[in-house]
Amino acid sequence: MRVLVTGATGFVGRALILHLLGAKDEVAAWVRDEKRAGGLLGSDVELVSARANIAEQIGRADAVVNLAGEPIFGARWSPARKRAIVDSRINLTRAIAAAISQSASRPAVFVSASAVGYYGDRGDEVVDDDTFSGNDFLADLCRAWEAAALDAQKSGVRVFIPRLGIVLGAEEGALGRMVLPFRFGAGGPIGSGSQYVPWIHLDDLIAIISTGLRDERMIGPVVAAAPNPATSRQLASAIGGVLRQPSRLPVPGVALKLLLGEAATLLLTGQRVRPRRLQELGFSWRYPQVEAALADILKDHAPDIRNFSEATPKPSASPDSTYFRSHRPRYVLTQRTQVAAPMEEVFQFFSKPQNLGVMTPSAMRFQILNPMPDEIRRGLRIEYSIRLGPVPFRWCTCIEEWHPPTAFADSQESGPYSSWWHEHHFEPDGNSTLMEDRVYYSPPLGPAGTIANAFFVAPALRRIFSYRSQAIRRRFAQARSRVCHGVEKRSLR
Repeated sequence: MRVLVTGATGFVGRALILHLLGAKDEVAAWVRDEKRAGGLLGSDVELVSARANIAEQIGRADAVVNLAGEPIFGARWSPARKRAIVDSRINLTRAIAAAISQSASRPAVFVSASAVGYYGDRGDEVVDDDTFSGNDFLADLCRAWEAAALDAQKSGVRVFIPRLGIVLGAEEGALGRMVLPFRFGAGGPIGSGSQYVPWIHLDDLIAIISTGLRDERMIGPVVAAAPNPATSRQLASAIGGVLRQPSRLPVPGVALKLLLGEAATLLLTGQRVRPRRLQELGFSWRYPQVEAALADILKDHAPDIRNFSEATPKPSASPDSTYFRSHRPRYVLTQRTQVAAPMEEVFQFFSKPQNLGVMTPSAMRFQILNPMPDEIRRGLRIEYSIRLGPVPFRWCTCIEEWHPPTAFADSQESGPYSSWWHEHHFEPDGNSTLMEDRVYYSPPLGPAGTIANAFFVAPALRRIFSYRSQAIRRRFAQARSRVCHGVEKRSLR
């Protein structure tokens, strides 16, 4: 299947594309900045400039997925901000529906995102797919957004509209902002804590969208949220439990209103949604409970970091390597990831320098600065820029070891660390691959680096490598339907 994706470089878009590539689908991404998109999406995605003829691109697609839209949260809703939020969703969706009608060859399905904000503030009322909409700004936006997408039905195309809850995933999206105060022991519920938070794990959302591409029973608006919504107080308690941090310091609603104005309603109100139609289809959530979802995202994939000593594995440097004569590591990071693909296929993915950004959180703004060959080789130097928090860095790494398809290693020639040697080991495990990362490193700042490592460096590396592990698993996950076809065969409409 050839899938055209808008919003491809966003939080959900990047994860969906990794999943589609793992399912051996062909992916084209409709992007505004081709250079930035290439760094985020890798070498296996066809990049289509937003200046290109969208009708022509739709004519080549079997499916279109529309995830584009300016971020809703993060700033006050000034009149200009509201116009940007509305126009970025409705205008593009209308353009896609119009292009579908004009195309000589039409896609089988148009998947266009919406949100549970469609319902407005409903308090304790249980709402589902057929509940009428609310009447605030977000409800009006979602209603118009969905109507624009449904116009494609006039062209005989199936339209599937997942109404997204708050999407929980590693390092990006709403959860990244939620957990920050918890990491410093200052987390707690928002406002009264009694408002419901309709949430969904990123992997479950990707499974819903992927199923919707192929299952003709998925049509029209459908709630895309977990079956067990949590209140803000319950969510705060779950985050604190996973991070082993207190969760009793509330965020005053008055302060949020002063800071964000009308946009504070996103945090102070909620919806108690029930995904009835997905339940009727027999959709199987991998993470139906928020505690398990948060444990998977925040804890289960975190690497082990310990002091480098005689008891830790030694670097696998060649006898002619001189790196460790002048760069003694103080710590070693170890992470093992089970990858559902043969070793040769996994190594081939890592052999392309263009794929380095695929495994990096977008907030790090990873960008390769020097021209790259099609494949990595020993002695290759890669210069790139990144951000660690608000601080930009330039980094130059050298490929020190290259042993296809079982191992390679790179070292930092210049960058933020006093020492950095990263080994990648690949071992066959039946039809899968066991991948192990070992990073031997020393933070900067000499003796003060011990404090920096404890409070900043090691926590940041745990989050970055956790994201990396989940991205790799998603890229090579075997596609499988989460819908039980033994249940009712009727359409969702």
